[in-house]
Amino acid sequence: METITKDEFLERLDFYLDEICAGKVFVYPTDTIYGIGCDATNSESIMRIREIKKRDEKPMSVIVPSLDWVFENCFVADEFKSEFDVLPGKYTFIVKLKNFGAISREELIGELEGIGCRIPDNWFSLVASKLNKPFVTTSVNISGEEHLVDPKNLKEELKSKIDYLIEDGVLENSPSRIISLIGEKKIIR
Repeated sequence: METITKDEFLERLDFYLDEICAGKVFVYPTDTIYGIGCDATNSESIMRIREIKKRDEKPMSVIVPSLDWVFENCFVADEFKSEFDVLPGKYTFIVKLKNFGAISREELIGELEGIGCRIPDNWFSLVASKLNKPFVTTSVNISGEEHLVDPKNLKEELKSKIDYLIEDGVLENSPSRIISLIGEKKIIR
């Protein structure tokens, strides 16, 4: 695992975007906690994250490139479109996917029709917008364990399985609020 700073990432942005496209797995900051992710269209990278987290078939969310991406690739009822006005922000909205080719569906959400969509209020969101494709976002931990807020506390057993860690200080937050907009509005967390 290579550790880099936000400034180093941004200085060599094109290189790191190429690394993402090549299937590399990143630990990165968000507006809530540290996430682990990869190109959400890369099946092999998504499976690596599942192995790292020892995660079963539980779905994972994505950082989307834009609200336009959500409205083009997902079903969002007209009465729920204003819910997205809080983005960028500490929210994950679960919506029904209509363009199953927009992500590696089987590896990311299985047979489910809903996908969690985020736009964190954090500089790292520019990755999805620059790539114009979604980026996997899930907590950095082994499933069921505590999420990561301080990169210095990243477990040794995870370090050897991750390609890059972007250090951006301690994030003293909790995970995003999850709201389902499939059928009727329902607060999940």
